[in-house]
Amino acid sequence: MDNMEELITSNSHQTNSRSVFTLGSSQMKEFSTFVTHLECSYTGEFYSADELHGLSKEGKPLLVRYDLDALSKAVTKQDLVNRLPEFWRYREFLPIRHSKNVVRLGEVMTPLLPAPKIREEMKCGEILIKDEGRLPTGSFKARGLAMAVAMAKELGVERMAMPTNGNAGAALAAYCSRAGIETFVFCPEDTPKVNVEEIAFQGAKTFLANGYITDCGRLVGEGKEVMNWFDTSTLKEPYRIEGKKTMGLELAEQLNWEMPDVILYPTGGGTGLIGMWKAFDELEAIGWIGSKRPRMVAVQAEGCAPIVKAFDEGERHAKPWKDAKTIAAGIRVPAAVGDFLILDAVRDSKGFAVAVSDKEINMAHKECAIKEGLLLCPEGAATLAALKKELKSGRIKPEERVVLFNCATGLKYPMETEHKSIDLRKIIDYDFIRNVS
Repeated sequence: MDNMEELITSNSHQTNSRSVFTLGSSQMKEFSTFVTHLECSYTGEFYSADELHGLSKEGKPLLVRYDLDALSKAVTKQDLVNRLPEFWRYREFLPIRHSKNVVRLGEVMTPLLPAPKIREEMKCGEILIKDEGRLPTGSFKARGLAMAVAMAKELGVERMAMPTNGNAGAALAAYCSRAGIETFVFCPEDTPKVNVEEIAFQGAKTFLANGYITDCGRLVGEGKEVMNWFDTSTLKEPYRIEGKKTMGLELAEQLNWEMPDVILYPTGGGTGLIGMWKAFDELEAIGWIGSKRPRMVAVQAEGCAPIVKAFDEGERHAKPWKDAKTIAAGIRVPAAVGDFLILDAVRDSKGFAVAVSDKEINMAHKECAIKEGLLLCPEGAATLAALKKELKSGRIKPEERVVLFNCATGLKYPMETEHKSIDLRKIIDYDFIRNVS
């Protein structure tokens, strides 16, 4: 952990002969990618890497594949140390070919923050919180959308659309505005107001619909031909996974290429969980990490837990969840197109899926703020609630090192607060102030 601050705060950079890309400069030069093809995640069928694709012919997500042997010869761990602390430091692991198409809003490396008071109270091993709220637009959606928009720009897309529960739409709006791409975003009508305002204010044509995110997704899909927009829904294009993959690359580097024992991840569409598992595969293939992997834990809310139900029932696919309800809007996804990829990663890692109640989420949310000074989003608080639950159940051992993902800044969400008023026209009663609980 001693080197973590140095990794996060480093602001130097260098180039190498294979991949010249002067980050932070207005004169970015060309660099090479090691992409070989796209692959259907279900059948293994190959697709061209330099053409615009959505889902495969089977209606399943496409995965980007690389020449990992060439990649391993082109970059070393030491090369990373001398690059800017942002996700473009992993450029050899990413699909974009032309630096002019990079769309940057300051995608910083996000900190790993310990939770010593909660750890002491729970009498458990190290708890680290990966705070993705430091990213542009305040959430980890910036990772996926930075990459998706950059690749859309590279492949000539002029109009993008997506359904969203909030943060993904905000990220799409911001990056498309930066890239000059027209944007349409469709939100369930109970999407948090601050998210809707953020999306609209950043230039997206924004609509509220009386349904769930899956209903908004159907609207986007059915409108592709008449509107000529590119469907940027979760896992319906290949590149959001690659952006989210950087969470795994970054985590490995911050932990000096040692894997934690457990990762608890708030899971709706599951892009980040799938992306991190892909990152660990690639890192092992090039020899940067060993065979040890973290157990991946998919965390959902009791009011919308299709992955948990499928995991518990031994199914590879999840049935759509009816009447989905939870305060954690980001994980209120009744059906995920990449359900089998989520479940495969969880099972291959010897992990599991767990659901927590809204009451447990609220309690964890407040506890982390008061005890650690960390303002989690509800989805991030769900991972803390899950940790507490599974330490009691025994599925997570007290000695294990655990990473929790806080996927957005808590400043975007309502907070239950208690405060008192003071009348400055009267004599101040300091005893009253002292004794306020």
